Amino acid sequence: MTVDDELWAALGDPTRRHLMDHLLAAGTGTATSLSDRLPVTRQAVAKHLGVLERAELVVSHKDGREVRYVVNEAQFARAVEQLAMVGAAWDARLRRIKTIAETIQQQRKESGR
Repeated sequence: MTVDDELWAALGDPTRRHLMDHLLAAGTGTATSLSDRLPVTRQAVAKHLGVLERAELVVSHKDGREVRYVVNEAQFARAVEQLAMVGAAWDARLRRIKTIAETIQQQRKESGR
């Protein structure tokens, strides 16, 4: 699986992660209802929701005069899968670094340094 840079750029912002948290907890939200939960303006929330929508992490639909947002569960599952993959790759790298460091330390002990 290839890591989707646009997806991770969208999730890289703390405000957008908070928006995702709120949408996951509540199931749905509007820019107005979400801005009430964050220390940013409604307009800023709307812009952040636009970024999340372009990354396909949320979908919107009209509900009367309001626009409601919900998490796109398939894309969110894809993000979770990518995170697990990246985490596993880093775990393997860190294990390799640890092995190298232990080998160097053992060689120094044996040579009397």
